[in-house]
Amino acid sequence: MIRSELIQKIADENPHLTQRHVERIVNTVFEEIIEALSRGDRVELRGFGAFSVKSRDARTGRNPRTGESVQVEDKKVPFFKTGKLLRDRLNGR
Repeated sequence: MIRSELIQKIADENPHLTQRHVERIVNTVFEEIIEALSRGDRVELRGFGAFSVKSRDARTGRNPRTGESVQVEDKKVPFFKTGKLLRDRLNGR
């Protein structure tokens, strides 16, 4: 499912909201998650999962085409851990 499909599904299930309002709501939720992660905060959606930021140390990588060693700088990456409800539903429980 992509963002536009999500917006359409929410709009279909909530006829009292216009598609423009639903789009604004969905975009606001995503923007708030992004802002919180950029501050280094953790975002937890009960039953769904938790977004956090993990730090990756600098390392020596390898160019797959040439085999040459390259330095990879340290960086921060988003991390998602599924919630119990999502895990159980995926596993048929």
